[in-house]
Amino acid sequence: MQYTIVSEIPGRLRVRLAGNVPEADVEPLQTALEKSPAIASARVYPRIGSVALAYDEADATARDEALSWLGMLDAAAIDETRGECAGMLAPRADNLLMDIAELVGFHYLRRWFLPAPLRAAWAVWAYRKFLFAGLRSLLAGRLDVPVLDAAAVGISFVKGDFLTAGSTMFLLNIGEALEGYTKARSQHELIYSLLAMPESARRIEGEAEVCVSAAELAEGDLIVVRTGMPVCVDGVVERGCAMVNQSALTGEPLAVERAAGDSVYAGTACENGEMYVRVTHGAGGTKLRSIVSMVEQSESLKSEAQSRREHLADAIVPWNFLLAGIVALTTRSLVKTSAALMVDYSCALKLTSSISVLSAMSQSARAGFTVKGSKHFEELAAADTIVFDKTGTLTEASPSLADVLAFGDWHEDDVLRFSACLEEHFPHPVARAVVRAAERRHLEHRERHAEVEYVVAHGVASSLDGKRVVIGSRHFVVEDEGVRVSPEQDALIEQRTVGLSSLYLAVNGELVGVLAIADPIKPGVPEAIARLRALGFSHIVMLTGDNEVAAARIAAQAGITEFEANLLPEDKHAYVERLREQGRRVVMVGDGVNDSPSLSAANVGVAMGNGTAIAREVADVTLVQSDMAALVGLRRLSCELMKRMSATSMQVIGFNSALLALGIAGVITPQVSSLLHNSSTVLFSMRDVRAYAL
Repeated sequence: MQYTIVSEIPGRLRVRLAGNVPEADVEPLQTALEKSPAIASARVYPRIGSVALAYDEADATARDEALSWLGMLDAAAIDETRGECAGMLAPRADNLLMDIAELVGFHYLRRWFLPAPLRAAWAVWAYRKFLFAGLRSLLAGRLDVPVLDAAAVGISFVKGDFLTAGSTMFLLNIGEALEGYTKARSQHELIYSLLAMPESARRIEGEAEVCVSAAELAEGDLIVVRTGMPVCVDGVVERGCAMVNQSALTGEPLAVERAAGDSVYAGTACENGEMYVRVTHGAGGTKLRSIVSMVEQSESLKSEAQSRREHLADAIVPWNFLLAGIVALTTRSLVKTSAALMVDYSCALKLTSSISVLSAMSQSARAGFTVKGSKHFEELAAADTIVFDKTGTLTEASPSLADVLAFGDWHEDDVLRFSACLEEHFPHPVARAVVRAAERRHLEHRERHAEVEYVVAHGVASSLDGKRVVIGSRHFVVEDEGVRVSPEQDALIEQRTVGLSSLYLAVNGELVGVLAIADPIKPGVPEAIARLRALGFSHIVMLTGDNEVAAARIAAQAGITEFEANLLPEDKHAYVERLREQGRRVVMVGDGVNDSPSLSAANVGVAMGNGTAIAREVADVTLVQSDMAALVGLRRLSCELMKRMSATSMQVIGFNSALLALGIAGVITPQVSSLLHNSSTVLFSMRDVRAYAL
């Protein structure tokens, strides 16, 4: 990188670069500079293309090393740091002030010092931006705000009033800068909040697997990704094979196979299988990319209320022109006609709605839940039915093993050891309970089985010494796999597993063991259910694949009067579909792979934070923590957002209608109308950034 030293004092120097620094390169360049041990801090001044460097003056070599580092930096080095710079998305307040200062300064310099002919020529030249924008809209068949602006300024030119035309364009530019900054700031607040949400990964360290924060992963690390787990970094598969859901990045609804040599990307999830992935990029940049993608996609998930306001805003524009035409015919005044064109509803309605939604999404992220678009806020506010999965949703995310039953020649330790060997491949809470129990008993469970097959919501299938092995629910093992349970075994199972969840283990069609899982209800669930009912959910249901007795016990403790037990994923999906066919607005809350069909079928799917990546991928809302109280806050926020959007829309329409009336009556000039219109838009937007009451 070429540079020239401009000034220098001990410990600090300022250099001039070869040209201006693009805004997108400011923070990456500053980050790249500060990676040098010799540079204590760096400050980039993009407009004048200079950099201030601070170094340790006590270190005799620090100055030369700092300059050498600066000289070695190139475009590739800057690009490498770009992914680490979440802050580069933040609109800079000093840049806004500089933009406004530049607009104001040049406007009054031209007004005070340029001769009238040159001012007129400048106004005509500046008008090209508004004229071309208006023409592009007309050519596209749109009668919108750019056409209004071009027409309003054009009337001043028709009158020969170049001073008014210049002033009008100046005010429009000021309003555009303020509105752009306000919206960008809200988007950045949302992105920053989402970046703070934790993710974890399973890193391979020697022969062991260690759970680490995704932020700790670096290029070259090896991680393992199994069924239901997220891919939180970019990497290349070294071994294994898995079906990966990439819909968040590509929009493909079906999972794609990824095997050795294939690339995988952050923001995707493993639907089935196991793969070992070598990290090619650290988590910072890839997470940032996936979050920015989500925020951008949220624009396509607007609520009906937000879309209605935006359509209303566009639909009003032709009426502005009709009103201007009537004013022109009745008053013969170009000033009053211009006043009718200077005020529009579109910018204010669109911007305030967007700001309200971005603020709600940002506050949601800080409160511990991610909402993928305003559409889901509206559905949450309107919903009358909420459906809960049981295990991991209403009950603790870490259930425990309560009892082990062994049949035939099998010992209890053998049943637990082999069950843990099968279950360790899967992230479900019940699977984790089995693995933990084996570890507590110091039971080593070396793999003797062949490759495992995860049968979604049923269980696990594999082979042992050429014999088929299955573990899972009674429905899966007994009904689907045809394993016989004798009356004596049935009586013992019923006696030892009252009120507990059960896992059945069978080898070659013979039942060899049953594991009883204690699944205690989460603290605060009864209170949360009561509050949700008070907030308007008239129909609250629990669905589970567990037996009737265990389901009844949890439902009674939670305060839920309606439940369904012994359900398969397709049964849960069908149940949600029936509710919607009855005209109900349904919220489905779940956490596992087996809940994914139901989550996608509901008006709003909510995934618990302890759930699988597939559930979080399919869901419209994700709770970072598995705290049921967050659902209460989410319902309140959704209702408050809808009220705020409605109230602000009425205020925008009322205020701008008053401006139109005053302008047409000649009480205020078109320039004052423009100033008040743009100022009110920014003020309404800034007010709607305020926090919601949860």
